Amino acid sequence: MTIKTDWTVYIIEAENGHLYTGITTDISRRFQQHQQGKGGARFFHTSQAKKIVYQETHPDRSTASKREAAIKKLSRQAKLALIASR
Repeated sequence: MTIKTDWTVYIIEAENGHLYTGITTDISRRFQQHQQGKGGARFFHTSQAKKIVYQETHPDRSTASKREAAIKKLSRQAKLALIASR
């Protein structure tokens, strides 16, 4: 029997104002990793993760990955609009 795990697509704002988009099954653990630099994205080596500004849940990794890719293609303005819409 497999346990179903939801995936979260998230956007984190760095201290310098830049936006990072990713996916995870545990948003609080992943945010901590980004903040501590242990297992977090290289993106945060230049500016620390400040806060989670957006998140949405998906039923599986495939749909979460597709949504992550779509968000990453958006302009900064479009990402800010997405964040404001929540």
